[in-house]
Amino acid sequence: MFVAWCLGFGISPMDLTNLETKIKVQFKDRNLLQSALTHRSYLNENRKWPLAHNERLEFLGDAVLELITTEYLYRNFPNPEGELTNLRSALVNYKMLSEIASELGLDNYILLSKGEAKDTGRARQVILANAMEALIGAMYMDSGFEVTRGFITEFVIQQLEKILSDGKVLDPKSKFQELTQEKLGVTPNYKVLAEWGPDHNKNFEVGVFVNDRQIASGVGSSKQEGEIAAAENGLKVSDL
Repeated sequence: MFVAWCLGFGISPMDLTNLETKIKVQFKDRNLLQSALTHRSYLNENRKWPLAHNERLEFLGDAVLELITTEYLYRNFPNPEGELTNLRSALVNYKMLSEIASELGLDNYILLSKGEAKDTGRARQVILANAMEALIGAMYMDSGFEVTRGFITEFVIQQLEKILSDGKVLDPKSKFQELTQEKLGVTPNYKVLAEWGPDHNKNFEVGVFVNDRQIASGVGSSKQEGEIAAAENGLKVSDL
């Protein structure tokens, strides 16, 4: 029906067969797959496009991806919660997801406005990562949990060995910096707010700031430990 609709309005529907071959999943409902690849900006220039943009599917896919990777890490690594969180972050951050999306050739299928299509660097990485999450959401809706688990295991979790060998597991400061750069396009900075105690037993309260706004603070026995504690608390703040 979607193909007929496109032809009726003189629009050439995108052939997604090669992509399905690449991801090793054949969709029963191609509309879900096409929606996962439709960026909001495309609708601004193509008002008659019949499908929704991919943000709702991205929302769903993000949750599915986090659940499946978390379960895998829990079952296969005896590490404490903090280390598991770092491992998961290294697997599902936008840079990693954009790399996987590029390897799958997803950028050849995403529908964008002419302006967005010219974006490069971090902006393009975020678009690719979001489309990757939307693809996972669409896959879950179309084929269910086990098929989606298989896809995530083969294309996302298999990156874990490389992440570990390359030492790419993110510490709290790196994670917080990545988060602020992804959401706001800025790098956080740290300031010592207070220090107390004798020289052999100093304590430092350090604040982490974004655009001169204090997001959180933390206390440590050194400035570096205070910064790490501040970053950990910053990661818990929902409103950046």
